Amino acid sequence: MLRFMPVGDSMTIGSAGEHTWRYRMWQHLRDTHGGPFAIVGPRETLYDKAADAPTSYAYADPDFPRAHLAGWGEGWLHMAPLIAEAVRAQRADVLLVSLGLIDLGFYTNAEQTAENVRRFVAEARTANPRVRIAVLPVIPNVRAAEDAPFAAQVALFNELLAKAAADLDEPRSPLLLASPPPSYDIHRDTYDGTHPNTSGEHKIASAFADALHQAWGVGEPYRG
Repeated sequence: MLRFMPVGDSMTIGSAGEHTWRYRMWQHLRDTHGGPFAIVGPRETLYDKAADAPTSYAYADPDFPRAHLAGWGEGWLHMAPLIAEAVRAQRADVLLVSLGLIDLGFYTNAEQTAENVRRFVAEARTANPRVRIAVLPVIPNVRAAEDAPFAAQVALFNELLAKAAADLDEPRSPLLLASPPPSYDIHRDTYDGTHPNTSGEHKIASAFADALHQAWGVGEPYRG
């Protein structure tokens, strides 16, 4: 049985009232995987904007495996020290990782963020030497549209992420770089220029689903 762990920032944890792309991905795997699987992780909640804390269980549809390792305002910097224990405790086989925007926006530059990617991968492998990792590049947000230096950092990080994926990929523990959703539009697929709305959730799920199908034969192409 494959055990999938979503790892991410605010775009992955989601906030109260949302479905999240995790829900869309679970639906896709349920309908197309063709075998037993589990969604795992040490956390279950959504972010509650009113409380400014990850304390909400108010999913638009709570009837799905809500486990994850995601946090509002958390990035590679925060997840690298946590991932080994999470993988070990949850017995994760496949990590679906969407991180980086918060790092570049508040904590580390592109080069430092790329180093934290490498640390994250190394730590995950200490817990499961055969873990498979699918990583989504940073999707530029509204800040990138308005702040040229920040946009340049996003572009540079995505280049460094691709290099890290090529350097660190190995047969027993493949590291897969998913393709950003080609039609993703921050004006149509987010509610605030950063966080996905319903169409954005589907597009992020499709990026992971199509990568897993094409590279590893997991599931089928995303149908949404």
